[in-house]
Amino acid sequence: MQFVVHFQFGPEQRNAAQARFAETGALPPEGVKMTGRWHCVHGREGFLVCETNDAAALTKWIEDWCDLLTFRVLPVIDDQTVGQIIASRK
Repeated sequence: MQFVVHFQFGPEQRNAAQARFAETGALPPEGVKMTGRWHCVHGREGFLVCETNDAAALTKWIEDWCDLLTFRVLPVIDDQTVGQIIASRK
């Protein structure tokens, strides 16, 4: 399953969040594949897209950062899947 993860942090967490990112790369744990990550130009929020069938692994990744960032996690489906759902209703 694919997820869009929105993350953000306040100015008071900026230095700590940037230091942790520089140190770790904020890479996902085993069981989660990150397919892209984008940072807003103002520097205090961004989005990533990941794939996983392991909710616990995704939760672990978020838990590793929730002391500094807040998250909104949205399960998403692609156009092809939505098209199939729409077509099946006809």
